[in-house]
Amino acid sequence: MAKFKKMNLIIVVCFLIAGSLYAKSKQADTELKNINYTSKGDVNKLDSAILGGGCFWCIEAILNELKGVEKVESGYSGGSVKNPTYQEVCNGKTGHAEVVKITFDPDIISYGKLIEIFFHIHDPTTLNRQGNDIGTQYRSVIFYNSEDQKKAAEEVIKKISDSGLWKDPIVTVVEPLVAYYPAEDYHQDYYNNNKEKSYCSIVIAPKIAKFYEEYKDLIKDN
Repeated sequence: MAKFKKMNLIIVVCFLIAGSLYAKSKQADTELKNINYTSKGDVNKLDSAILGGGCFWCIEAILNELKGVEKVESGYSGGSVKNPTYQEVCNGKTGHAEVVKITFDPDIISYGKLIEIFFHIHDPTTLNRQGNDIGTQYRSVIFYNSEDQKKAAEEVIKKISDSGLWKDPIVTVVEPLVAYYPAEDYHQDYYNNNKEKSYCSIVIAPKIAKFYEEYKDLIKDN
């Protein structure tokens, strides 16, 4: 009987130890989730924005220069065709727009600030057109992934409209994000990889130079 009681006592102690370890593990897990990460590129604190404002080469090249922006990727969104190709999007029948996916650190640059800058680097008053690029794939559009993003985008649009920055009404559409598809590899970082090409030197380079002048305090240190 004594031997049996001793064994029961050992079992109880084991359960108590296991329970204590489990509690400490849960506490540690909770503490880790509540850490306010500040290291560069920490996926636990980064956010993303998806914007369309004409040719994605231009938007990508400009926004990639901002402090707090970790990555800018060219892609397609807003249409009905899954995994579209560039050629399919260019024919204007997929419903997709050329967009960029911006991965950024909200502690360094806010979503609202990104949207504000977005309205300074493309013409949001021309329907389905940016300069000589014409078609629904070049429409001005903001794809939000949360109600907070939707609210921020709408507030910036009102602010920009009231400011008189653009003479004509803003036609930018604010839509919920349904799907995003990365563009082909040769579109990524297009400007930096093709500076010698005429489109880059004639169209993109002047836009970047103007951007540097207007937002020099927000440009990454090289």
